[in-house]
Amino acid sequence: MATIYHIARSSDWPPTDGLYRGDTLETEGFIHCSTREQLLPVANRLFRGHTDLTVLVIDEALVDSEIIYENLEGGTERFPHIYGPLEAAAVLDTFALNAESDGTFSSAPKLVRY
Repeated sequence: MATIYHIARSSDWPPTDGLYRGDTLETEGFIHCSTREQLLPVANRLFRGHTDLTVLVIDEALVDSEIIYENLEGGTERFPHIYGPLEAAAVLDTFALNAESDGTFSSAPKLVRY
């Protein structure tokens, strides 16, 4: 089982219709995700100071939409992108992503399980 992660606003989860679209599916055509190793660096780069974050733990095998690992910013590190809505049933677990007092993220204890 391959597990990927998505950082969502807590107010967006769970979706009322069972299909999560995030804030980029309509504007960019996909939902941004991360591997376990990428999660905290992504959180610090894009979400520093946010206090309303929920991490979705996603089983790739349960996602009906296409998942492509790619880098669209010209780098070499590839990130998983979900090209379509994410079914709530593909989310194995969720957990709050809590910032330190300076707004950064240094740990996510539940990551050790997956």
